[in-house]
Amino acid sequence: MSSANKATTLSDTNKLLEDLIKLDYDAIEAYDAAIKRLKDAESKRQLSEFRNDHQRHTQNLGRFMKQAGKDPPTGPGLKQILTKGKVVLADISGDQAILKAMKSNEDDTNAAYERAVQHEGTSAELRDTLRENLNDERRHRSWIERRIKEI
Repeated sequence: MSSANKATTLSDTNKLLEDLIKLDYDAIEAYDAAIKRLKDAESKRQLSEFRNDHQRHTQNLGRFMKQAGKDPPTGPGLKQILTKGKVVLADISGDQAILKAMKSNEDDTNAAYERAVQHEGTSAELRDTLRENLNDERRHRSWIERRIKEI
């Protein structure tokens, strides 16, 4: 691979990481909004754990950006208005609607991580981290789907 191609791949990877980190920060904001509004204690507890997973994702992906000499994002992107807004609006209809809004948000993070693990030019270590994060996202969505049916 030529040095120009390596630079392009590194640039693409850094953009991918930046977007994922912002998306995870968006998710943290949405989880905070949901936890604040939910009445169901079990859902609050579980969503708190999921929020912690998203915080870990910002850290484990940020490490790769730092290794590449880039500063990782330190907060959400513009999408947070949409992800958090879904939860705030759902509050009017109760816990099930809030969880449905969170499922929609998790659909987005699942899709983003599914694309990310297919991204060419990532190291084996980064690809492993992306897969671990994707597994978290799948677990989040699966739990939320089950909980929606239960309440």
